[in-house]
Amino acid sequence: MGLKEKIKGNEGLKRFVHWLLVPSGQARPRLWVRWFVNPFYHKKGKGATIRRRTRMDVLPWNNFELGANSTIEDFSTINNGVGPVKIGRNTRIGLGNTLIGPVTIKDDVRLAQNVVLSGLNHNYEDISQPIHAQGVSTAPIVIGEESWIGANVTIVAGVTVGKHCIIAGGSVVTKDVPPYSVAVGNPAKVLKQFNHHTGEWERVQKKPSVVA
Repeated sequence: MGLKEKIKGNEGLKRFVHWLLVPSGQARPRLWVRWFVNPFYHKKGKGATIRRRTRMDVLPWNNFELGANSTIEDFSTINNGVGPVKIGRNTRIGLGNTLIGPVTIKDDVRLAQNVVLSGLNHNYEDISQPIHAQGVSTAPIVIGEESWIGANVTIVAGVTVGKHCIIAGGSVVTKDVPPYSVAVGNPAKVLKQFNHHTGEWERVQKKPSVVA
């Protein structure tokens, strides 16, 4: 049994190690973790940039990867506490974004300002406890290659956005978006898709209403 398995299998030891890494009740790792652990544990590609005012709540028990020539802009928050955060090559994470894993963003993606991608949901079913005390459930978010996510978009846990998609500003994405689509609204709906036969972007036809 490896060290990681021993820690996970012993609840008291697990709590102690967690306290060593993160102050009680906080998400941000201790300074020694940020200085002496994360730079050696997480992957940062050649030419990748994390701006100085980015908040990096990343810990060694889940992966964080930033691909070559990618940038995370100021005032963003990256959190891998409950799931990995993986960002591909030539991708830009815009000002004030929040990424909470599990999140995978592939190559050549652009996220505009104040985008929220959260791969977690808070459990709430037990009414005898506060919601914050009931833990979380997770489901991965995936953003496909070459996609553009507009300002103030929220993408919820479990959603996949396909390749070369546009998500219009202010949209709330609660369901998967197929590749080569334009989605708009709250909840977001697909308005256009690229037709590979005609070579044009075409409006999605609404299904006719069924009259009883």
